[in-house]
Amino acid sequence: MSLKTTAILSDRPANEPPLLEIAGVHKTYFMDGVTVKALRGVNLSVQRGEFVAIMGASGSGKSTLMNILGCLDRPTHGVYKINGIEVSHLSKNQLATVRNRQIGFVFQGFNLLSRTSALENVEMPMVYANVQAEERRERALAALASVGLTGRENHTSSQLSGGQQQRVAIARALVNKPAVILADEPTGNLDSRSSIEIMAIFQGLNERGITVVLITHEPDIAQYTKRNVRVKDGLISSDEAVARQLNAPAELAALPPLEQDGLADEIEQPIPEEQEGAALP
Repeated sequence: MSLKTTAILSDRPANEPPLLEIAGVHKTYFMDGVTVKALRGVNLSVQRGEFVAIMGASGSGKSTLMNILGCLDRPTHGVYKINGIEVSHLSKNQLATVRNRQIGFVFQGFNLLSRTSALENVEMPMVYANVQAEERRERALAALASVGLTGRENHTSSQLSGGQQQRVAIARALVNKPAVILADEPTGNLDSRSSIEIMAIFQGLNERGITVVLITHEPDIAQYTKRNVRVKDGLISSDEAVARQLNAPAELAALPPLEQDGLADEIEQPIPEEQEGAALP
């Protein structure tokens, strides 16, 4: 299947389709003779520039939904479109290309290479995208600076705190200028202060127009987003705008400074919006 480039981000038509759209999606697993219906006909759309939290208890189907949104799995039935282009039935190689070019992943466990530097970790997605070495380095340095890690580029994971490792993961998610950042429980392994720092980064990215979809089971973390989608028993049970969004930078400013940490609390500007969204393959 061949995919074509969509409209240029800075010149989007008024009738542009949702950035992410799933319709009538079912996902059924067959394990040891047992049929498990993880999703039962889900409909969901995410527009460019949204900041959405997908919430649900363990077994609700939210992780399955995340896997489909991230092109890590295919629906059993139904349609999934990115920029109006169906990706539900692409080959494994085509799905890998979509993930590399369109989706920036941030995971609870950071998923960093432990023996390589922060800079090398951030460069990794660009290696698979065939970006030349000089440009890889420039873009990786800019991404690390955007999450407040200037001066830590050559540190390995063991030399970074949990919050700093998650910043590296966010920088890695940004370097290929994805259309959307998909964050799976990004604060799950962090203390409360580091969690607010990470949410401040996501809020800063979203203010610059970057679309963020965050998977979480923590109601307080979901309050930093602009829209909460709740999943229960494989269906969307509610989909509501956040009435009173928490302001992570303001909360950070009210906290006492960390004397032992060389990182400033304020977050530098993320990669500009106009660099987002490489073409689908």
